[in-house]
Amino acid sequence: MLLLLNGCTSISYYSQLASGQLQLLRAREPVSEVVADPARDPQLRAHLAQSQQARSFASDQLHLPDNQSYRLYADIGRPFVVWNVFATPEFSLTAQNHCFPIAGCVAYRGYYSQGAARGEAAVQRLQGMDVTIGGVEAYSTLGWFNDPIISSMMSWGDERLATLIFHELAHQRLYVKDDTEFNESFATFVEQEGTRQWRAFRHLPADNGSQARQRDEFIELVLATRARLELLYTLPLPPEQMRQRKAAEFERLRTQYRKIRDSQWSGDKRYDAWINAPMNNARLLPFGLYDQWVPAFEVLFQQTGGNWPAFYAAAEKLGALPAEQRKAALKALAES
Repeated sequence: MLLLLNGCTSISYYSQLASGQLQLLRAREPVSEVVADPARDPQLRAHLAQSQQARSFASDQLHLPDNQSYRLYADIGRPFVVWNVFATPEFSLTAQNHCFPIAGCVAYRGYYSQGAARGEAAVQRLQGMDVTIGGVEAYSTLGWFNDPIISSMMSWGDERLATLIFHELAHQRLYVKDDTEFNESFATFVEQEGTRQWRAFRHLPADNGSQARQRDEFIELVLATRARLELLYTLPLPPEQMRQRKAAEFERLRTQYRKIRDSQWSGDKRYDAWINAPMNNARLLPFGLYDQWVPAFEVLFQQTGGNWPAFYAAAEKLGALPAEQRKAALKALAES
């Protein structure tokens, strides 16, 4: 019965994935038709028109895939396209991984319904897990389908939308199964360098980097907390004492954040909502995944003379290495 139940649960989960993806595909329409339709919202049309300049730049100048992805639009009528459920044991920062035929193993389960995500989270909490739910505005099907610009992305400014297009097309250009850190760092580097070149192409001044510095400093705070918790969880402490020490580490993170916010960021409260929400291990999981190896890819880009095709070829060689050799090569690049 248990095996049958697990099988039915898997069937149900994959069924909602297939149904959600099919609904998204059916909602697609060419961006050119939306832009040309005077009955559509003028602000939407202008935003989409600007996005197509960035989309052309991505293929023409950044040598990213030249296909129909992000030349289509889909109105899904909700703020997020999927909700990801992250879970860890109470005294561990090891994610509960889930493996899929194409994407490989990832540290979350995605749901097209917020209610279904909340249901999964409730089940995990009953099993004593630390759980968090994160809404996602967009994702890549890695070239299996022509991914659309989704209505959940349209609250962003023109440049933020362009950066996401660069990031997601980078996943189509190169994706290594079972290596989230490599994939996200690669795509983040392409996004960041692509955005610098996109601004230069439009004769805009370089970004002063203040927001990026704040983001980096915030991530450093979170990663330092994660490192202290990892050490804490190795200690032979009784559960109640472990819970107290764990809570103290989260309060330490809040205190350090507020000190930096008020003394160095002029009171900028962009991360207040995140820091003031209930804390647990699962909320720390995404940090570090998206930028761990960005410095390594920066060096690789310089070594290939800033030539995008040569850079992609070199990155593909790294991606083809066995996991431990790949990690060692990236570490050597980052430290060079």
